[in-house]
Amino acid sequence: MQEKEKNANRLIHESSPYLLQHAYNPVAWYPWGEEAFEKARRENLPVFLSIGYSSCHWCHVMERESFENEDIAVLLNEAFVPVKVDREERPDLDKLYMTYVQAATGQGGWPMSVWLTPHLEPFFGGSYFPPEDRHGVPGFTSILQSIVRAWHQDSQRLTEAAEEMTDRLRLLSKKRPLPVAELSEEGIEDAVAEFREGFDREFGGFGSAPKFPRPAVLDFLLAHAFYTGNEESRNMALFTLDSMAAGGIHDQLGIPGKGGGGFARYSTDRWWRLPHFEKMLYDNAQLATTCTNAFKATGERRYLDLAGDILNYVLCDLADKDGGFHSAEDADSFPRPGAAAKEEGGYYTWSYDELAEVLEPRQLELFCRVHGVRPEGNVLSDPQGEFASRNVLIRTESVREAASLAGVPGEKAQALLDEARRTVFDARLRRPKPDRDDKVLVSWNGLMISALATAAAATGNREWLDAAKKAADFILNRLCNPEEGRLLRRYRKGKAGIDGKADDYAFFAQGLLDLYEASFETRFLDKGVRIMEKQIELFFDRESGGFFTSAYDDRSVPVRMKEDYDGAEPSPNSVNVVTLYRLAEMTGREEFRTVADKTLDYFNSALVTGGQQLPCMLQGAMMALFGTRRIGLSGHGENETTNSMKRALERLYLPDTVVVADRQTHDEPPAAILCANNSCLPPAEDVAGLLDALEKTAPSSGKRDGS
Repeated sequence: MQEKEKNANRLIHESSPYLLQHAYNPVAWYPWGEEAFEKARRENLPVFLSIGYSSCHWCHVMERESFENEDIAVLLNEAFVPVKVDREERPDLDKLYMTYVQAATGQGGWPMSVWLTPHLEPFFGGSYFPPEDRHGVPGFTSILQSIVRAWHQDSQRLTEAAEEMTDRLRLLSKKRPLPVAELSEEGIEDAVAEFREGFDREFGGFGSAPKFPRPAVLDFLLAHAFYTGNEESRNMALFTLDSMAAGGIHDQLGIPGKGGGGFARYSTDRWWRLPHFEKMLYDNAQLATTCTNAFKATGERRYLDLAGDILNYVLCDLADKDGGFHSAEDADSFPRPGAAAKEEGGYYTWSYDELAEVLEPRQLELFCRVHGVRPEGNVLSDPQGEFASRNVLIRTESVREAASLAGVPGEKAQALLDEARRTVFDARLRRPKPDRDDKVLVSWNGLMISALATAAAATGNREWLDAAKKAADFILNRLCNPEEGRLLRRYRKGKAGIDGKADDYAFFAQGLLDLYEASFETRFLDKGVRIMEKQIELFFDRESGGFFTSAYDDRSVPVRMKEDYDGAEPSPNSVNVVTLYRLAEMTGREEFRTVADKTLDYFNSALVTGGQQLPCMLQGAMMALFGTRRIGLSGHGENETTNSMKRALERLYLPDTVVVADRQTHDEPPAAILCANNSCLPPAEDVAGLLDALEKTAPSSGKRDGS
């Protein structure tokens, strides 16, 4: 091992699986830190910053093509200070330099490649570059050579341009946008209209390929339908969920108690058929919550089953033995034992002959009909020819339709199909599994705690509730300083590290509130309050409003930015607005509402002019516009009537409502007290009375689904 480490670069001492993947590149990588920056200043060398993550397909491609290339490594090592960053560990750095790349090029993605002055100011950037010039596009080698020439000829000009751009970024992060008209119900409707215009009415989702799940959009549409009674909003969300569930983006081989299932990161095509096959914890956590909300809004069991499929995947395939959840599984994998190279989706795709080897003829026919398997392969869009004769499992026919066409009696068809699925799943287990990114991130675990707690409350599933508690206690015990209340971001193999970022505090505080409402254990509410208080202390901009991505005393990031986009993950600012309004109702502390109001005020221009970029924050805005409600339950755990009222509430979709355990005096009967619009209704003493109170306080412009 010591001999092997002699050939490693400085990344060998890091904890990030992504950085460790690059530890044996011939590139002399540095981690982000003063050692690299001091060298750049001393030798007046530009910094080459490469940002990616472990399960990123194109990150692996660029590594194979460029970072393992000896000639390119020589150029990087001699003329630059090469620095690697895991975007999942450092979202604050990713936000800063992605903002620059998007402003400079009009697009962004990973791997992200940015060239910086010795003082870490960006002057050129992009994403993936091929090693050599292709189709008129300059390759990585040409770009490196051009930058070397430009730096030697006129580094002062590049430095001045970089300083100017950095000043703009610094001003952007601090200055409140120019005021526009206050957000109103009409502004909310404008955002809905934008989603309606981009909605794919044939295949679900928004826009064309590639398509991302973006659960924040689906949650906003469900909430909009709740507040306004707009059935079209709800139907867009539900149709998208149904289309995704039938597509290849959804792993169709989920087996309860064994694993599989869940969702890949995004679809490369319009039909949700061919994904990039990496599976991310944050996607699956959010989608599980969205599916549970869809079940509560409709009462339709298929959405609860889909949530259960996702949770089964996470609990079986991503759970850490200590209680948290790992981050991701890779897109690339070996298609069979002994294969020479990994392939995109190698673990998940099938030839017809591979299925015929393990299934009986009647099973094979049913399985292929239900899952769209064809002898010639079923990938419709394959520009690189990577999936010739391969099949991605999808849902094209119902079991009833397939049974009829196959001539199989209906009562036997489901049993045959279930047996076939287990057989194919077991055959897949004989393949090498995709690599797992086994770091535990507080932020994504916060999202997973929310998913488990929300689903547990809706179903009474103790396993899910216990898993949520275990994950929360893991973070509180391993990644939270008991004296200062500060969070660390990452845990891996017994080691915690990296100062927590805004999304760690925001997502974990949200998860603790969801866990409190599911369990009524006061300690989770108390911890949620403390986490939010610490977040306000460290991240809140008291002058302009909004939360920075990194803490005020974090000197490792050149410019502190504010996340202003609800993309694959929601912005911590958006999550905080919703959580702060909930906390204000739960605790009666108006200072939480004030911080939420000021954050909304800071982002008001963005909400009015482009609200579709911040759908999660629009949910918070609807709480402010339509009002929030508080239900206090007394006698919970001691009285069956109160317990039945809590169970009834947990099956309803009530995004404007918080539920708390109120203390009961000896001379008061168990009851539910609903407060809204600065007044409280008379106590409800049974489920019927509670439902009547909910109906009386429903938004005037719409009716509440499920209530």
